[in-house]
Amino acid sequence: MKRFIQALALLMLAMAVTIPAQAKHKNFKVSVYVRAYEVDKMKDTEWLESTWKTISDQLDVDKIYLETHRDLLIVDDATLEKAKAFFQKQGIEVAGGITYTINESNNFETFSYSDPEDRAMVKKIAEHTAKHFDEFLLDDFFFTSSKKDVEIKAKGNRSWTEYRLELMNEAGRNLVVGPAKAVNPKVKVIIKYPNWYDDFQGLGFNLKDGPQIFDGVWTGTETRDPSGAQHLQNYLSYNIMRYFENISGGRNGGGWVDSGGISMSMDRYAEQLFLTAIAKGRDVMLFDYRQLIGVNLNPMYRGPWQGTGTSWNYDEMTAPFQKGRETVTPTTMARIADVVLRKTDELCGKLGEPLGIQSYKVFHATGEEFLQNYLGMIGLPMDMRSEFPEGRKAVLLTRQAATDPDLVAKMQKQLMAGGEVFITTGLLEAAPEKVAEICELRTDYHKAIVNDFGRYGKSAKDIIIPEINYLTNDSWEIISAGRPLTNGVSGYPFLHRAIYSQGNLYVIAIPEDFGNLYDLPEGVLNELRRYMSKDLDLYMEGPAKVSVFLYDNKTVIVENFNDEPVDVKLVGNGEFSKLTNLETGEVIEFAAGSSAMGGFFRMGPAAKKAPMTIKPHSYMAFSYE
Repeated sequence: MKRFIQALALLMLAMAVTIPAQAKHKNFKVSVYVRAYEVDKMKDTEWLESTWKTISDQLDVDKIYLETHRDLLIVDDATLEKAKAFFQKQGIEVAGGITYTINESNNFETFSYSDPEDRAMVKKIAEHTAKHFDEFLLDDFFFTSSKKDVEIKAKGNRSWTEYRLELMNEAGRNLVVGPAKAVNPKVKVIIKYPNWYDDFQGLGFNLKDGPQIFDGVWTGTETRDPSGAQHLQNYLSYNIMRYFENISGGRNGGGWVDSGGISMSMDRYAEQLFLTAIAKGRDVMLFDYRQLIGVNLNPMYRGPWQGTGTSWNYDEMTAPFQKGRETVTPTTMARIADVVLRKTDELCGKLGEPLGIQSYKVFHATGEEFLQNYLGMIGLPMDMRSEFPEGRKAVLLTRQAATDPDLVAKMQKQLMAGGEVFITTGLLEAAPEKVAEICELRTDYHKAIVNDFGRYGKSAKDIIIPEINYLTNDSWEIISAGRPLTNGVSGYPFLHRAIYSQGNLYVIAIPEDFGNLYDLPEGVLNELRRYMSKDLDLYMEGPAKVSVFLYDNKTVIVENFNDEPVDVKLVGNGEFSKLTNLETGEVIEFAAGSSAMGGFFRMGPAAKKAPMTIKPHSYMAFSYE
């Protein structure tokens, strides 16, 4: 009886000091992921309390994910329960996490999912985690790169991609989700997919089946330094969120950002957070606890453009501020995240659902990898889907549509309904016989070096493009290029058009180096935007490395990723009168502009344009009417 009374008293005390979790943000949650290494340290109460104070003084957190395993370190039951109780008492929602690596530092060494011992360990970890949490998330590494003898034997005559896709589906069902739910029927198991989505199939990430096997998905939105090993463009932080939302049936939980790229400037980190949120992420995850306490503020993060009124103010972020009765002097990147996400939270409440140019990507297809992110960086709003878009005025098809056996019929249906189909030279090269059903075109693997686009302007760099060969008068060049084109001897199609039934097929000569898209003259970029934006209310005129984000409640964001200010215009695909800045209330009027250049056979209609100047690494957000 005495023990019962003591236990009851402890329970009542715990209930008395536990603060109910209350959302600290209005339009998304802000979460922090804690690696197993740091969770294990939380057995030390002093370390736990002091590190949490460093973070919580600078950053309001809604939810925390406590990892149970990484690199064969399994956090013990007592430490997990201690850390879980600590954060719950702070009013923080708590979930679990797993990283299925054997040795992350050894080329991200993964488990072998055909090895009986490894399979038993994977299952054990899932059961251990489900015992402590009603929700847990798999970090990036639920794939396999193993080519041990057991894997080679199990693969047989299948390709590595075929083998691994089947293997990881089976492992997800039978080693993770099934065992976890057997231990805790209430548990939700979420898979977090990393940012390298175009290569997933080769290592077993199955975007077709995975979202159905698991209870939800999360998204890696880290783009870091675009010139780094992954070469991921800034726009991916937004584009991948929308793609995973589409393929998961609206069950994309949120996006995941780390400190990578912060050495380029504080703005590079801020941009990733901002793009994750304006993609309508339900949660913004900060990876990770260690970085939030250990990446200290540094003057090197202050870009040369700071102090000119840019969107993110490093001096504001590093200045002492009042929190309750306490004056806090910021010390780590946690403060940057808090300032960015608070400002973005206010904006997100004014945005509708995202819109874009729908681009068809067949599941597990390869070729022209990550091209849509480069297109997003030249002001073409992207909306990637793994079903052929229906009922659109314009559809974009890259090489990743080539493997669809019904592609020709789908293209014909689109064109015969009066729509337009834009294809890349990558698709033409991969499926010339399919394109030939619409128009007899070919690339023949020949290349051209160009820098002169005639009346559309000249590029500062030479650009290598595939040569589009066509039958004279069966189809026509809209934009031509040469070196030189004006008073030169050779010209090559850059944007090419073929009439089919009630619609038009366009071919875009994608440069051999996708980065050369940023070197195209403004005149060329403006025409691409005008032609391809038929489904959208607005398109942009201006230079590259400026992105446009449109929403269904007549709101729009224009973001400049350049190191210098840019002058741009938003052009109406209809009768629009004004833009109203969503943050300042400033009004910009649409004014009549000159006619668009148009192709050889037609001039574009005059359209109303709203001019603006956008500061470096800054955005402007508007409603329009």
